[in-house]
Amino acid sequence: MMRFLQKLGKSMLIPIVALPAAGILFRISSEDLLNWKLFQASGAIFNNIDILIAIGIAMGLSKTKDRGIPALTGFIAISILKEGLKILDPDLNMSVFGGLISGLLAAWVYNKFKEVELPKVFSFFSGENFPITMIIIIMLPVTGLSFLIWPYAQASIDWLAQSLVTLGGLGVFINGFLNRFLLPFGLHHVLNTYIYFGLGDFKTAGGEVVHGEITRFLNGDPTAGYFLSGYFVSIMFGVPAIALAITKAAKFNKQNTKALMGSGSFTAIVAGITEPIEFTFLFTSPFLYFIHSVYTGLAGMTLYYLHIREGFSWGGSIIDYILNLSLSDKGWMIIPVGIGFFILYFVTFYFYIINWKVPIIGQIEEQDFDKEKSEEENDLSLTHNQYQYMSKKIIENIGTKENIIEYENCITRLRLELKDTSLINKEKIMQTGAHGVVIIDKHNAQIVIGPEVTKLIKEFKKEIEPE
Repeated sequence: MMRFLQKLGKSMLIPIVALPAAGILFRISSEDLLNWKLFQASGAIFNNIDILIAIGIAMGLSKTKDRGIPALTGFIAISILKEGLKILDPDLNMSVFGGLISGLLAAWVYNKFKEVELPKVFSFFSGENFPITMIIIIMLPVTGLSFLIWPYAQASIDWLAQSLVTLGGLGVFINGFLNRFLLPFGLHHVLNTYIYFGLGDFKTAGGEVVHGEITRFLNGDPTAGYFLSGYFVSIMFGVPAIALAITKAAKFNKQNTKALMGSGSFTAIVAGITEPIEFTFLFTSPFLYFIHSVYTGLAGMTLYYLHIREGFSWGGSIIDYILNLSLSDKGWMIIPVGIGFFILYFVTFYFYIINWKVPIIGQIEEQDFDKEKSEEENDLSLTHNQYQYMSKKIIENIGTKENIIEYENCITRLRLELKDTSLINKEKIMQTGAHGVVIIDKHNAQIVIGPEVTKLIKEFKKEIEPE
C-alpha cells in the first residue's frame, strides 16, 4: 500500500510539471498586467487539470517503459467520463476525483489486458492495443454508476471542504503541517492535489465555475489563497534560515557546507524546491523535521489571522510572490512576517544542532573516500556532479544490479524496488554525496539525491542496461 501511494503521489507530479509556465504566462498576460489576450489560453492547463491528472496517473502506474498507450488510455477514460456525465447531468462535476478514478482505472486496464492475444483476424487489437478497446467498454458503466453515486459523494466533499474552511486558522495549520510532514513519504502530493484543484468553487466573470485554491485565486476569488500563503514564509524564509543555521553551526568542512546550503537556499527561493535542504537533516534528526512541519503550519495560521492572503501557480517561490502580489490582500506583509519566522527558524535549528550535536553536514568530519575508487575512477572526484561515479557506487551498495527489480526517479529521489533491501549499505551510499536513504520495507527504498537526480538516472540506466 505504501508503495502504491508513493507511485500515486509521483504520478500526480507529471501534470504539475505544466503548471509553472502556464501559471506565469496566465498571470502576466492578465488584464491588470500586460493584457495579452492570446496568452490567457495558457489557463486551459488549469481548466483541464482533471484530464492531465488522468493521463499522469495512467502513465505513472502502468507497468511499462513506453508510456504512450497508457497515456492514451487515460485520456479516453476521462473523456468518456466527462462526456457521459455531461449528457446525464450537466451539473455534476467530479473535477480532480474524476481524473483520479479515470487514471486508476486506465492503469489497471492497461496492466490487466496489455498481453491479451486475440484470434489472428483481430490481431491488430491484441496486446497493448487491447486496453484501448477495454477502457471504452469499462468506462461506460463506470460513468453510469458515477451518475448514481457522485451526487452523494459531491455533497460529502463539499462538506469536507466547508469543514476545513470553517476550522479557520486551525484548518490552515493542519494543511501546512501535513504538507511538510508527509513529504518524506512522497504522499504530500495527494493532499496538495485536492487543496490546489478541488477545494471550493468560484464563478468567474465569464460564468465559468472553477475549483481549487490555485485556480480560484488566479481567477480573482477573494476567499482563495489562505491555504497557500504560509508556503511563501516557509520556503522563502524558513528553509534559507535552516540553511544559515546549519552553515553557522558547522564545525568541519565549512566551505563545502556553505556552498551546499547556499545553492539549496537559492533553489528554494527561486524555484520553490526545498528537498535539498530538508533532506540534510530529516534522516539524522526527525525531531527537527517535525518542528519544521509545525512551523510551516504555524506560518499559514499566522497569516490567516492577520488577514494576509497570497497565492501561486507553482509554489511559494519569489517569482510567484511577485507575479501574484497585485491579486493578494496585504501580501507585502509576508515579508515582515517571514523575517520573524526566519529568526524563529534560525534560533531553533542553530541551538538544537549545537546542543544536541546533530550528525549532519558540518558536524562530522569528511572522510577520504579515494580508497573506494577503482583505477577506472581515478579521474573522478567525489562531488555532486560526478553522476557516473555516484551511480556506480550506489548500485554496488544496494546489492548490485542483480538485486534491482525496478527503478525510477521523481523530482529529487531515486526510487528502487529491490529483492532485498537488507543488502543496502546506507553509510556507503551517503558517502557518494546522496542526501539520505529511506528504507520503506523489505522491497522498497528511496535515495534522496536532489534536483540532479534526472542527470544521475541517465548514468544509472547505463550501468543497469548497457547498450
